[in-house]
Amino acid sequence: MKLLIVDDHIVVRSGLTMLLNGKNDIEVVGEAAEGDEAIRKAQELKPDVILMDLSMPQGKGGLAATTEIKQVLPDTAVLVLTMHDDDEYLFNAIHAGASGYILKSSPHEDLLAAIQSVYTGNAYLNPTATKRLMSEYMEKLNDGGNSKTFESLSQREREVLEWIAKGYSNKEIAENLIISVKTVETHKSNIMEKLHFKTRPELVKYALQKGLLNFD
Repeated sequence: MKLLIVDDHIVVRSGLTMLLNGKNDIEVVGEAAEGDEAIRKAQELKPDVILMDLSMPQGKGGLAATTEIKQVLPDTAVLVLTMHDDDEYLFNAIHAGASGYILKSSPHEDLLAAIQSVYTGNAYLNPTATKRLMSEYMEKLNDGGNSKTFESLSQREREVLEWIAKGYSNKEIAENLIISVKTVETHKSNIMEKLHFKTRPELVKYALQKGLLNFD
């Protein structure tokens, strides 16, 4: 298994290389310190798995790099390794094309299991994220689905929801749908009220569950 490690801290890259190289038939074939270098190295080395940091302030970030890499190397699995235990980062990573998401605070055994999982074509989420998603799913089952019905949204509201979930600002949504910013804000308020949501991450998760986000 050829592995490329992407992180802006050389100590982290060196530590991961020492930890992973030779384990479970893993060969660390390269390292990159930021997104543009990661894209170049990925095209040059054709790794099976890329271990991708998200926050790399000195260059292109991990989300943008993941999106570009998946466009040119769709068979390469990207496993996000980050300190961000946050649902919005998680769903943005999935939207960018990542196959897995694991925290830097995870045990070494979990990291090895995550790498193996995405290498074999499966998805991987860190246990805390999985637990939160399952908890929310059970809450919806217990609620009977009555309070958060997709059918209650108008066609325009569904369109606005999709654009919001993809990370577009109110102004950008208005320009794409050829409506005013005020109208977008009204639709967003109506969506929040109908679905009983209060935050953008909740909208992103709901849109993902409803299949509104295209990951191709």
